[in-house]
Amino acid sequence: MAGEQALSLSAGQLGVAAALLLLAGAVSLLLSIGLEKRLALAATRTVVQLLLVGYVLKWVFDLSTGPVIGLVVGVMIAVASRTAVSRPSRTFRGAGIRAFGTLAISALTVTWIVTAAVIRVDPWYEPRYMIPLLGMILGNSMTGISLCLDHLLETLAERKAEVEMELALGATRWEAARRPLADAVRRGMIPIINTMMVVGIVSLPGMMTGQILAGADPMRAVKYQIVVMFMICAAVAIGCILLALLVYACLFNEKHQLSVQQIRRQSG
Repeated sequence: MAGEQALSLSAGQLGVAAALLLLAGAVSLLLSIGLEKRLALAATRTVVQLLLVGYVLKWVFDLSTGPVIGLVVGVMIAVASRTAVSRPSRTFRGAGIRAFGTLAISALTVTWIVTAAVIRVDPWYEPRYMIPLLGMILGNSMTGISLCLDHLLETLAERKAEVEMELALGATRWEAARRPLADAVRRGMIPIINTMMVVGIVSLPGMMTGQILAGADPMRAVKYQIVVMFMICAAVAIGCILLALLVYACLFNEKHQLSVQQIRRQSG
């Protein structure tokens, strides 16, 4: 029934949910798959990390001061950028700071537009709205720019001869790099586009499901979810394009040469 409050969960109810994981562990033991330790570690980290986040967010919401919010946002962006550049098989010097700048610009810009112009929160950085929305944007943008970076560096490294031949034949650095850049941006956009194609049919997104479980009217939850999907798509697109251009500016010099020696493989 619309307007009802979300049902609170006791420790016992959480224990029943944990039994589902025990069932998965039992199946792993029965079939000798060997996932028991990983499941146990993943479950422990999930509980510890989420409880820690819950306490931190409660503290941030209670204080609601600019410096505290800025610190939390900075940590979120730093972790997201570090994760994004650690996933690709290749990297280059300065990739981390460029990823940080990309996520800071794209995520904060889109978050500001949504909170200030769409939801119209006052102030726009109200942590109860800003931090969850920023978290959703960063989680998806992190994946997008990581795929974009991986594809772009791999293409430039493996097709070095083709790119340099185009440059030698008189192509400008932009003409030689345009196709790899476009392909990389497309690669980074694939996950969010696929999600948007099936949202509401194959899957019910987390924010919409959470609002419905909390007693919100389904149509109200749908409207918020539409905003969230558009916001994430915009942030991922801006992030991928901006990062691709930053990589282009770093690896192609003013003499229209490709500095492919800057690209190196990552261990692990």
